[in-house]
Amino acid sequence: MNLKKEFLQTTVKSSYESTITVDGAVFGFQDGELKLLLVKRALEPFKGSWMLPGGVMDEGQSLEEAINNVLFKLTGINDIHKEQVRCYSDVDRHPVKRVVTVSFYALIKPENHPVIPKNYVSEVKWFALDEIPQKLGFDHSIIWRDALELLKRNMQEKLLFGELLPAKFTLKELQDLYESILGETLDKRNFRKKITQLGLVKGTGKKKPGVKGGPELFKLKKKR
Repeated sequence: MNLKKEFLQTTVKSSYESTITVDGAVFGFQDGELKLLLVKRALEPFKGSWMLPGGVMDEGQSLEEAINNVLFKLTGINDIHKEQVRCYSDVDRHPVKRVVTVSFYALIKPENHPVIPKNYVSEVKWFALDEIPQKLGFDHSIIWRDALELLKRNMQEKLLFGELLPAKFTLKELQDLYESILGETLDKRNFRKKITQLGLVKGTGKKKPGVKGGPELFKLKKKR
């Protein structure tokens, strides 16, 4: 007997009744605060509800390829920085069928990535974290918060802010970004001391344009 056919015949049928999807918590830094990109669903279930962008993992796709496809359709850009967060598999998380979802967070600069409503999406919008609707479609209220928690943890270990800030930035803009993600106010002197000690940034010798006696602009040091 064909090995594949034998495997299919001896495997419990229910194991093939699940759909695998990917959802992306897309964060951007704009107007001095962290924002989350949400889409308004144009189809049932949850028609008219805000939720995270996502899609089904097609046959022959990896999870990475599936989320890349979702992000490309939304922004028209490849190679967006992203991190896998976790898997969601509660049996009742979808009202119609069994769906297992793997979530990611992605970091983009909103000004560089105009978002494009397509397919099941009627509207796309950036939300400040304190303006995000309390109830999103499906279990996305849980998913985006889990993504934010991982982003906070990763801020301590990885050079993530380069994905959110312009090429040249002030130390105030850098501190605003950290405060927005961590959800707390940081002491200005201690923050700048820590950034200096870490050796992550260096001065450009230039001032922020349009501001008389403006603050110095910094840039990231290249990774060795």
